[in-house]
Amino acid sequence: MDRKTLFYIIEWSVTLVACAYLVYRLIIFDDYASLWETFRSMGMPQLFAIILCVALMPVNMALEAWRWKTLVPMSWREANRQVYYSKLAGLITPWRLGEYPARGVLMAQSEISNLNSEFSKDLWTKVLSMGAVGSATMTAAIVLAGCVGIAFSPAVLTILGNSYLYALGGIVLVLAVVYALFPKALKKYVALNYPLLLESTMQSLVRLACWCVQLGLVLYALGAISNVKFQISNVLIYFLLVTVTPNVPIAEVGVRGAWAITLFGSVNAGFAGVLLWTINTLLPCLIWPFLRKNEK
Repeated sequence: MDRKTLFYIIEWSVTLVACAYLVYRLIIFDDYASLWETFRSMGMPQLFAIILCVALMPVNMALEAWRWKTLVPMSWREANRQVYYSKLAGLITPWRLGEYPARGVLMAQSEISNLNSEFSKDLWTKVLSMGAVGSATMTAAIVLAGCVGIAFSPAVLTILGNSYLYALGGIVLVLAVVYALFPKALKKYVALNYPLLLESTMQSLVRLACWCVQLGLVLYALGAISNVKFQISNVLIYFLLVTVTPNVPIAEVGVRGAWAITLFGSVNAGFAGVLLWTINTLLPCLIWPFLRKNEK
């Protein structure tokens, strides 16, 4: 079996397993009646907010493709293919560890197809190194914005307690060390410098802004908040907490719902967190097979 065939087998195995998992989750969901009632009772402004949130999903994915394309130069089309496919792998692997290797699988396929030869031995090192950089800059953006949100929400400090604040301080310290050491530690494997780290962090902040707008829309649509303006700090804190709280993809939906209820004080807020996860995680997974079919 040649490498190209092996990569196609891996690609379709991940796709089929992820799709089977999605079907399983849909089958065991036992509250479709409440879900339908929630949508049926919405007015036109609320329905429009949901539609707008769904419409922002491709924007969210394009922003991630933009970040990935900056770290690993490639075409827009290829960056988008890799980002959508990695959602499938992230869904079925602990702590989303499969996302960047999945992008490497598609990248390796492209190299073999274009060059009709073995892919570069440095490819996996490059993908995993830049994947670590991408994860670090996204986490840094979320932590930075979340800290700003906490500074403007003293009530949240009481809810979280000192233990969470100490943990947050530790995370900030680790990120600072990572930023300081990354360019030197990875210089043997990738062309990484401080301006590139800063650029990726700025791009991560733009993507986070997209998430915040989406969450505000679903919170408004489900009646969990009446005025988004006064909830901006809590929205930033929400993404901080779901990022630093240990979880695996299968349990992630519960973590998101729990923190939404805690911060916004409404059961509907919990459903808003679940709905946003569905839009930004499950929809891209369902779209991937169509992107794959249209590949030349």
